[in-house]
Amino acid sequence: MTERQGGCCAAKGFSASGVYAGVRKNPEKKDLALIYAECDCSVAALYTTNRVKAAPIYVTMRNLERGTTRAIIANSGNANACAPGGEENAQKICDTLAKELGIKPDEIIINSTGVIGVPLPVDAVTGAIPQLTRGLSRYGSDDAANAIMTTDTFAKQVAVETKIAGKTVRIGGIAKGSGMIHPNMATMLAFITTDIAITSEMLKTALTESNRITYNRISVDGDTSTNDMVAILASGLAKNTQIEWKDTDYRVFLEALNYVNGKLAKMIARDGEGATKLVSCLVKGASSEEAAEKLAMSVISSSLVKAAMFGADANWGREICAMGYSKAPFKPELTDISFVSGGESIAVCKDGAGLSFNEADAKRILEREEIQILVDVHDGVFEAEAFGCDLTYEYVRINGDYRT
Repeated sequence: MTERQGGCCAAKGFSASGVYAGVRKNPEKKDLALIYAECDCSVAALYTTNRVKAAPIYVTMRNLERGTTRAIIANSGNANACAPGGEENAQKICDTLAKELGIKPDEIIINSTGVIGVPLPVDAVTGAIPQLTRGLSRYGSDDAANAIMTTDTFAKQVAVETKIAGKTVRIGGIAKGSGMIHPNMATMLAFITTDIAITSEMLKTALTESNRITYNRISVDGDTSTNDMVAILASGLAKNTQIEWKDTDYRVFLEALNYVNGKLAKMIARDGEGATKLVSCLVKGASSEEAAEKLAMSVISSSLVKAAMFGADANWGREICAMGYSKAPFKPELTDISFVSGGESIAVCKDGAGLSFNEADAKRILEREEIQILVDVHDGVFEAEAFGCDLTYEYVRINGDYRT
């Protein structure tokens, strides 16, 4: 498996674009993205588990009942959630785009991201669609990735190439996410494309498996959005024998998909609103993978842990405390905790009790931009790793005046 350039346009059959439509106030910030497939694609999608779902989610759910799709359109700056005429506006965008592309309205995935409760300026979006479609390019992933950003500080995209039964297959994608990041889903948008030949049923199976160990293992602030979506389109243009069950080809594809989703998920965690550090927690020696996952997620979701990471404070009691309220089985009296970064490691807890350690060494490790909290509970053979970020003053500033 090799990383490639091209993001969501790396796979055969896909082009993308991004323009400023006028949803956002800043005309220098693109706010409308399009990904287009030159042929019918197998498709799968997963959505927010928030009971309050944005209007585009419902429109997309209906559209994907046909089992194939041709395009993804998404705007930033407005969530089109809990807003007057939400579904009607989303449908109007699909109708306009379908006419422009010469496809059917129900062949379109639509989503939005931004402020909740504000009417979507639908005429601005539909008015920009001709420019959006004219701009479609095999080199358009950068524009699309930038157009879906809200408080993100950098565009998130990745692509890989692998071999399946002698055929070259590519998988790529773009994502956005910075705040309101917490399972399940992970409060973000991710749009994945691949040229593999695979049924929609097996694509859904692979996406569900991959999501469980990637996007569902990140947390920034404990808030689950109304607009979360991860969608994947497969053009089949790699011309491999179509994947119809969990055979060897499926496992190779899943490994590559996990790589793409894992990279995007870590980018989202690293770019948490106001964050200065990527913080991960690897729990080893658990009685089950589920237990390891719950323990790791509880640690990286803890506001006190996140604040300590920001302050480079080796206050390991916050980690074991977070594990204690996770409701996952473990034995505190067997638990070891270390902080790891830059090839250095410092043990701070052994068998549930504090160790004497050099505070200056610990601070040096915790001041780095990527930190791993390593936990061994000595209760089995299973492990899981979750990803998050530190909690800073800047997070409060960003969200204190997000609307105004």
